[in-house]
Amino acid sequence: MRTLLDGAYRLAGYAAAVALVLIFMLVLIQVGARLADSAMRLAGLPPLGFIVPSIAEICGFLLAAASFLALSHTLTIGGHIRVGILVERLPAGLRRVVETASGVAAALLAGYFTYAVTELALKSWRYNDVSYGFVPAPLWLPQSAMALGLLLLTVALVDVTWRTATRGQPLPGASEV
Repeated sequence: MRTLLDGAYRLAGYAAAVALVLIFMLVLIQVGARLADSAMRLAGLPPLGFIVPSIAEICGFLLAAASFLALSHTLTIGGHIRVGILVERLPAGLRRVVETASGVAAALLAGYFTYAVTELALKSWRYNDVSYGFVPAPLWLPQSAMALGLLLLTVALVDVTWRTATRGQPLPGASEV
């Protein structure tokens, strides 16, 4: 089970990285096309006029996917910023209780967000909601990526909280001040 969970978190991290690379490539293509147009104008030639339609909207969707898909992986490797100024000074037993309680609260909150975003994605799919940009993209696509990222975050929070409660392992990143 441990291998499956860690693999899912890692795969989500890779998917987030792919989304960021796609953003980079789209922006690079658009900037390159604008530079080429400027160079052609300077040379007295007509510009190509190449544009990536709805680039801002597409990059926004990719950024949302990257942000949410990266959450579980970032949590499990201890990459989330935590202020442990109080928790680190507590005795081990009390620290375990506080870490477990904060993990449970975070898992419940993430679970609620997962439910809400999943409902939103399902409604967008049922009603065929599309974006308002030049390219009408189905809204359930980026919303589904957000829901998947939140689901994995919820699972990761339950996972690390369970390890804290049963084995006394502090939440990842707990040593950060």
